Amino acid sequence: MEMIEIIKAILFGIVEGITEWLPISSTGHMILLDEIVKLDVSEEFYSMFQVVIQLGAILAVVIIFWNKIWPFGKKANLVPLSKSGVGAWIKKDIFVLWFHILLSCIPAAVVGVLWDDLFEELFYHPIPVALALIVFGVAFIIVENMNAGKNSKITAVADISYMTAFLIGMFQLIAAIFPGTSRSGATIVGALIIGVSRTVAAEYTFYLAIPVMLGASLLKIVKFGLDFTGMEAAILLVGMVVAFVVSMFVIKFLMGYIKKHDFKVFGWYRIVLGIIVVACGAVGLIQ
Repeated sequence: MEMIEIIKAILFGIVEGITEWLPISSTGHMILLDEIVKLDVSEEFYSMFQVVIQLGAILAVVIIFWNKIWPFGKKANLVPLSKSGVGAWIKKDIFVLWFHILLSCIPAAVVGVLWDDLFEELFYHPIPVALALIVFGVAFIIVENMNAGKNSKITAVADISYMTAFLIGMFQLIAAIFPGTSRSGATIVGALIIGVSRTVAAEYTFYLAIPVMLGASLLKIVKFGLDFTGMEAAILLVGMVVAFVVSMFVIKFLMGYIKKHDFKVFGWYRIVLGIIVVACGAVGLIQ
């Protein structure tokens, strides 16, 4: 029985690693997967697990983009704080990037701390997830059609202003409230609407995931406590490791994919999956 639970954890890690970065909603897929493959754990542990498993995915972002997000060092320091001394080791442009990222995080962080449990009770169910999948799937298609043939106003992460960062954070707030929206999906759609290019929107979304997912994971761990059983610790660790490995491949795939393609395929996928879930609910296959 223990091996079966480990196999289930591997499956959850695979789903997390794929869906966290593709704009198709990792939380939504985790909720739907739970309807099919249930871990033999308490509700409290599973609520924590489906969030904390994201730490593995975060580590993949940190490793892949380390040179672009680490704000210290003389090597490749194009914008040092000063020409000599301690300031020569500080990458001013990356510090500015982190100020933008933290500003983007504020709306979701405030709402998450105050009303996380309420939103989880109201919306963390298959049908609300399905509706969010469909709505944002349609949004992807509409936004991509509107942007067809247009030149993006923001074509580099360094061009993102504080106002742009705040607006992207407001779109991320939608995903914090409604599971199935997709954190990456909401921020990418929002970024595209305000004139950010696809590659920059995706890259900024990856960076934004670091404090958002780290904060959400720490909040869940604090609420759950550190009193894990041996089996619970094994399930969590396996899920995180698998999510990390899968994320390494998925992030590189997505960055290559969007250089030549738009996001409409993900929109159609969301719509089809949402319709299937609604149909399954209507005939009683899922609760």
